[in-house]
Amino acid sequence: MTVFIETDLEGISGVSTIDMVANSDPRALERLMADTNAAVRGAFAGGADRVLVLDGHGGGRNFLPGLLDPRAVQVRDVALDGVDAVFLVGAHAMAGTQNAFLNHTQSSVSWHNYTINGRRYGESGQLAAFAGSRSIPFVMASGDFAACAECLSLFGRMETAPVKTADGRNRAHCLPDGEAEDLIFEAARRAIALIPEKRPFRVILPAEIAVEFNRTDYADAAMDRHPDAERLDPRTVRRVIREIREYGDLLI
Repeated sequence: MTVFIETDLEGISGVSTIDMVANSDPRALERLMADTNAAVRGAFAGGADRVLVLDGHGGGRNFLPGLLDPRAVQVRDVALDGVDAVFLVGAHAMAGTQNAFLNHTQSSVSWHNYTINGRRYGESGQLAAFAGSRSIPFVMASGDFAACAECLSLFGRMETAPVKTADGRNRAHCLPDGEAEDLIFEAARRAIALIPEKRPFRVILPAEIAVEFNRTDYADAAMDRHPDAERLDPRTVRRVIREIREYGDLLI
């Protein structure tokens, strides 16, 4: 059984301020490795025999060399061939979520709202939709309380590990390190048992993918990138996709 783990930085335990993320604080990166390894250990303890891990934050340059659990295989893109389930470690809530640490979708600078078929999603929705297009269930997430609540509300039964709560958008109260790691380990271990019964999240196709940008020039750039796109209003661009062949099909 193969598990794919994507990581982000905003929802990692011990990461309590916006500056820790913006500056790639050494403690943030150390906690990234600790949370990731806790999920890897949990997956193996639950019965996985192969774990793939993607550093999914800021271009994938956050893992500290030599600190990833040696049983895991680091990959460089969202390649899900042969994967049985997907985890998300370090999740954050979608843009505009109240009481959510560093809430955003894709870009806190340029993206305001992101929708699939008229419903708002965040980055967890993109991962779940891509996995679902390959009949792979999304079964585990760790992050702040709001991110975990979002995953449960959108994707139904799954295992979550809420490792902190937000104090406004740019500050969080974190669990002690060991307690957070234990929570992630147990969620990952239990998640393996959900795989046979968990239904993948499938997007109804053809699907409308839309982004409301923060400024009109960001929408202009999106139109230039996608000849098939349509301008709905000065700040909103949409595409209609008939299949999900790659992760980028879900983006604008």
